[in-house]
Amino acid sequence: MRTTHRTARRAAAIAALATVLAASPVTAADLPTVTATSETAALHDDEAGGNSDADDPAIWRNPAHPGRSLVVATAKEGGLRVYDLDARLVQSLPAPKPPSEDDAPGRFNNVDLVSGLRTSTGRTDVAVVSDRGNDRLRIYRIAPSHPGGPLTDITDPAAAPVFSTDQAEINDQRTAYGLATWKDTATGRSYALVSQRERTRLALLELVPAADGTVGYRKVRTLDLPSSFRLPNGTSWTPCLEPGELPQIEGMVVDPATGTLYAGQEDVGIWRLRADLTGKPVLVDKVKEYGVPGTYDEESEECTPGADPGYGGTRLSADVEGLTLYQEPDGDGYLLASSQGDNTFVLYDREVSEGNEYEGGFRIAAASPTLDSVEECDGAAVLNAPLGDRYPHGLLVVQDGQETPEAPDGEGGTRTATGFKFVDLGAVVDATDR
Repeated sequence: MRTTHRTARRAAAIAALATVLAASPVTAADLPTVTATSETAALHDDEAGGNSDADDPAIWRNPAHPGRSLVVATAKEGGLRVYDLDARLVQSLPAPKPPSEDDAPGRFNNVDLVSGLRTSTGRTDVAVVSDRGNDRLRIYRIAPSHPGGPLTDITDPAAAPVFSTDQAEINDQRTAYGLATWKDTATGRSYALVSQRERTRLALLELVPAADGTVGYRKVRTLDLPSSFRLPNGTSWTPCLEPGELPQIEGMVVDPATGTLYAGQEDVGIWRLRADLTGKPVLVDKVKEYGVPGTYDEESEECTPGADPGYGGTRLSADVEGLTLYQEPDGDGYLLASSQGDNTFVLYDREVSEGNEYEGGFRIAAASPTLDSVEECDGAAVLNAPLGDRYPHGLLVVQDGQETPEAPDGEGGTRTATGFKFVDLGAVVDATDR
């Protein structure tokens, strides 16, 4: 990552490199590596582990005591976890119980933050969570000195489903999935952008104060991204998925300076569009698998790929996940994306005027036998700001989809484990700015 504004010479060198990269795929072995400094305790997606599955983190900076900042992270049916900068658990909040035993349980998918949200009792920082199980947003006030824990649920009890019309539709789980927040600098209003599971729909929801300090939301508009694509040979291509599913979006982030939304369509690539969901979306980069035909096998529940026609990108390997923004004070910075298929992270220029050009990437390797590498990363969050003595150059937090060593399950096998890795942002800058 660059730490000063790009010179004309460097711009020319990067442009030349981009031309070369366009002709030759970037492999994981070509990229620099960093290691994590710490990790959270493993989460287990089984009954004994509370069906907890790590997914998406967000970093809240404590303005009074940066070294006491927090990481808020989703654990799906396991609810919400709050960690300190040593990756130690500070608070655990359960997901809501289902309305009845036959209904889908609460399932927290993605999380993002809003600073200074207006409520009826004053302004406050909040964490906004997509509850995929109930098709709703949940809003939590962040107050580090609160005796019951730093997060308190302040969701308006009257909050309605985001995409479903009744409980039967909620149980089908085509519900609130990916999430990013956005504060419109022109109006001061705060929003959540939410994607729909197994669909290409995005919804813009305004966060609105309700009674007694609670917060609700209202739907402003929706937008559907494409589900099929015209290829250069004149044919139409749709990613191979389970019958009835469309290529969904999960990883999203908004550039607050420009009101630009970046949305990762998992099997397609990264889209750039206005955060107010007006205007025409632009496909910034494609996954390597873009355009590859596939046949779904009902028995194995897998897709068998056909011949690659060569229309895909060279950097991202499906799924595209974990979009987050590295911001620099002068307006420079990077869009970071998790390339889940090859366990790498990809960097793009933040500047729209330069087409969000490719800037490099990295891997997170093992620091020790117990502090392992990062695989199949879902969510990621970066904060380029001092966080006390522990992280004076900022912090990167990523989900690890294959936490090791795995624990025994008591039946001769092992329990699937996930967690979150904490990475010194200064180490990432040093590794990628070479």
